[in-house]
Amino acid sequence: MTDAPTLDQQACWQAVLARDRAWDGVFVTGVLTTGIYCRPSCPARHPARGNVQFFADGAAARDAGLRACLRCRPDDLARDAQAVATAIAAIKDAEDAPRLEQLAAQAGYSPAHFQKLFTRHTGLSPAAYARALRQRRMGEALSEADSVTEAIHAAGYGAPSRFYAESERLGMAPSAWRNGGAGVTIRWAQVPTSLGPMLVAATDKGVCRLSFGEGEAALRQRFPRATLVAGGADFAALLDDVIAAVEVPGRADHIPIDVAGTAFQEAVWRQLRAIPPGETRSYAQIAAAVGKPGAVRATGSANGANHVSVLIPCHRVVRTDGSLGGYAWGLEIKQALLERERR
Repeated sequence: MTDAPTLDQQACWQAVLARDRAWDGVFVTGVLTTGIYCRPSCPARHPARGNVQFFADGAAARDAGLRACLRCRPDDLARDAQAVATAIAAIKDAEDAPRLEQLAAQAGYSPAHFQKLFTRHTGLSPAAYARALRQRRMGEALSEADSVTEAIHAAGYGAPSRFYAESERLGMAPSAWRNGGAGVTIRWAQVPTSLGPMLVAATDKGVCRLSFGEGEAALRQRFPRATLVAGGADFAALLDDVIAAVEVPGRADHIPIDVAGTAFQEAVWRQLRAIPPGETRSYAQIAAAVGKPGAVRATGSANGANHVSVLIPCHRVVRTDGSLGGYAWGLEIKQALLERERR
């Protein structure tokens, strides 16, 4: 009889209480009094905690003498996972991203259901997954190709216009991906705050760096070929907004940011920005929210790869036991930000 491996038992129980679909497929809930096992999201009435045991999968639960719930059908998850895997392979192999209707029909689901299913498994819709895949390939191609045009075609874009239309969300120009910010103007300032010296840097798209205790040398190391310009009237209003977001913390959604990461990192960052001020989430909760409950360590790495502290509030992520965990700029700053938001 095998319990769900490497999973926090309390986290599993909280997922059951929340009927959190993101945990479906990570473990099954065995109800010892009824002899059945369910998905974490099963809509049936919750059993008493003392009557529950968590198993790695349906096979382990069946070995313990349990049978599958006829209401939530936990064994159908294998079919769901295969459908998503097949769709991902189709997206990777296709020159043009397949339409949602095509992917759904191939899996035998309705388009609406398959969209939800795919998003739960990957953290992205099929269309967003295809875009992220092309953009990742673009980044790789730019490091090897002799020209941007060559890289565009190598990444799978049928025409340059398609790449430039999608690249609006990336902020920096395509060549900056391989040239350390070449051709990009970054305005910056180091300002005193109640939390210590703060570096703020921004392109014309938004803030690309917010850190504590860093100066121009650190910024130049990150963008060695960018044009760095200190301050400026055009930068002043944005800088005031960022300072206010630190001194009187709250929502900073109105402040534009210019960051890019992997598809997984960006999914984590979106979840961080969705945490209300004054609240925290555990690394396990964020991993589950992006559809990757087993990727707790990768979630921590994505959290640490955030370049715009406070604006993407990585300080709101703590360990499952409630302790602060780590923070790039020191636990004193993390604690101060959390206390301000709670007040």
